[in-house]
Amino acid sequence: MGNTHNVTEFIFLGLSASEEVQKVCFVIFLLLYTAIVLGNFLIVLTVMTSRSLGSPMYFFLSCLSFVEICYSSTTAPKLISDLLAAKKAISLWGCMTQLFFIHFFGGIEIFLLTVMAYDRYVAICKPLNYTTIMNRQVCAVLVGLAWVGGFVHSLAQILLIFPLPFCGPNVINHYFCDLLPLLKLACSDTFLIGLLIVANGGTLSVISFVVLLASYVVILLHLRTRSSEGRRKALSTCGSHITVVTLFFGPCIFIYLRPSTTLSVDKLVAVFYTVITPLLNPVIYSLRNAEVKKALKRLWIRTMKLDEK
Repeated sequence: MGNTHNVTEFIFLGLSASEEVQKVCFVIFLLLYTAIVLGNFLIVLTVMTSRSLGSPMYFFLSCLSFVEICYSSTTAPKLISDLLAAKKAISLWGCMTQLFFIHFFGGIEIFLLTVMAYDRYVAICKPLNYTTIMNRQVCAVLVGLAWVGGFVHSLAQILLIFPLPFCGPNVINHYFCDLLPLLKLACSDTFLIGLLIVANGGTLSVISFVVLLASYVVILLHLRTRSSEGRRKALSTCGSHITVVTLFFGPCIFIYLRPSTTLSVDKLVAVFYTVITPLLNPVIYSLRNAEVKKALKRLWIRTMKLDEK
């Protein structure tokens, strides 16, 4: 397969062709992206400055929030600027860079959510050994492995896409560079590549989702032996995790488990996992977690006192 790149840039069609709709979307997505960055940064700052949030669960939560900022930043700023642009263009190398980082941070999030499920399993099912099993070194290694896993996953996707010849059409019916829209523009048979993308992305999402659901089923079965108070707290924590897992994996499986096919609804689904999910994560975790809410309140009081001085 030749590496023929006659195309030097791609043109996005964006979310809508209507200028009025684009102006409204500009305001909406600017506010949403600002909320994503501020909300997730606030969680990172709260975990880093609060002594009461020193457990592995909150360490992983802060890592997830940092990844959410990076993940949304791969698409949202370009989307927002394009909503006011007459020509929504991106260079070939810019497209490949965006594609790499989307799947890099998306892969990290998949592995981090798996790590967080394992952390809850150990905390609830093996509470006496929790501090021994989930010590600082283990937590650091697990986060490091999540980053390595994300890199390997994204590198595999790039190695599948970059050698494809792009020699003719350059209009992408999307608002960012993604695998399936790019496959449609390649000047060669992409059926096998499409299957490999499903094997890498779609299968990874499905397997991770099934493993996560199975782990939470085991946890819920184990909770039957707990007191009502302990069961309530554990269910609240696990409920937050299950909500985030479902919101993230549902759209990803819908998009990446279909070889070489794109649907008109794909752009709206992509908005959900690139913008809405990163926005909801800090809300879900903070509103359903009493410790996080208390730590946020203490951080706010300390900030107000510093302002008074």
